[in-house]
Amino acid sequence: MPNDMPSTAALFLTEDHVNRVFREVPETDDAELWGWTRLDDAGIAAKAREILAQRPEGPLQVFAYGSLLWKPEFTPVAERQGRALGWHRAFCIELTSWRGTPEAPGLMMALMPGGECTALLHEVAEAEVLAATEALVRREMPYVELSDSYSWVPVETAGGMVSALTFYAPPRGNRLRTDLTLEETAQIIARACGHAGSNVEYLHRTVTSLAAQGLHDAQLWRLERLVAEEIDALF
Repeated sequence: MPNDMPSTAALFLTEDHVNRVFREVPETDDAELWGWTRLDDAGIAAKAREILAQRPEGPLQVFAYGSLLWKPEFTPVAERQGRALGWHRAFCIELTSWRGTPEAPGLMMALMPGGECTALLHEVAEAEVLAATEALVRREMPYVELSDSYSWVPVETAGGMVSALTFYAPPRGNRLRTDLTLEETAQIIARACGHAGSNVEYLHRTVTSLAAQGLHDAQLWRLERLVAEEIDALF
């Protein structure tokens, strides 16, 4: 696959920006805040089995385009670049907890239809397939209301096409912000922080993880520059 990644020096968003926006935020109960029902261990195991019942032939591949790049929840036995066809990254899920608050909501990334998205495929060891899938369910969709927030997406690799498991492709629910310009998105990200950290940290970790792998997303690179400029103007 072509490598069109500029050097990491081209990134404008830095650890200093992350440190400037961080603030302590008390932890909240997401289920109580949103009125959702948390899956218990049996529910998580059942959802993992449901997902794996749809698994294509061959090793289980997980398409990591956001936080799974830098926190995959399992140890991949192999990693390779892949391009999800028909999908693109978008900060479009409103967060009033985790990396935001009701007063200053944040935005989580998802995959939206159209375009393409180059990221990493994490291959799961066969002996770890069930445990890894349960860990991913517990982390990515631990509520009944999020139980359909996964997809098998076609991914182009140097070795051919594969079908890979990913999450929030597309996102579902009524907390979507598809009306935002890139500038408005940057303004929200620059200000949002929750008990799990800031929205800026989430973006910074994503772009630096992509850069470390020699991957480039032009829209994300424009966004990280706008966020850096917004923070410089605020602090």
